[in-house]
Amino acid sequence: MTFGEDHALRHYAAEDIFLGLDATVLDFWTYAFGDLTMNTRRGLLAEFLVARAVGCPGPRVEWDPHDVKAPDGTTIEVKSGAYIQAWRQGGPSKIVFSGLRGRLLDEDGRYSGEQEYNAEVYVFAVQTCQDHDAFEVLDLAQWEFFVAPRTVVAATGYRSLSLPAVRAIAGPPVRFEQLAGAIAAARRGEEATL
Repeated sequence: MTFGEDHALRHYAAEDIFLGLDATVLDFWTYAFGDLTMNTRRGLLAEFLVARAVGCPGPRVEWDPHDVKAPDGTTIEVKSGAYIQAWRQGGPSKIVFSGLRGRLLDEDGRYSGEQEYNAEVYVFAVQTCQDHDAFEVLDLAQWEFFVAPRTVVAATGYRSLSLPAVRAIAGPPVRFEQLAGAIAAARRGEEATL
């Protein structure tokens, strides 16, 4: 059981108003999440893109052991990387995906001792632009997605994988339009190994 299954999630709309403050939820979102090029926000954006690809309406549940749960029940872990960062750089960043394993939250609100690969499918999202002037995080043509079933990721035994390692285990990238099909194929691959 996850926290979200036994507790009501609050879902706020952009036009909801703060009590005692002349501001809306959209004002907060603009303040806190306005720059989608920042690493932490880009990660959330990648999760959003994957959720949209598989038809998951949300909302995101931060404490779940996976990032997205598709309507068919497929659990998906999303990792993101980019060559371009929000700060000044001497050259493109080396892409490494970390946090592949995590601990589960039990019914008592405590984390399990062992870190495990907790999703059926892993999606490695890469914002591919390498030119600050052309960088546009909202342009889906600048994104590639590598998809692999849990058993393939777990077989590496690693907590982190470089982009070349991901290419080796996942094969060629897919575009956003192909992502839902690639995730479904990876789930079928995962089920075939069970």
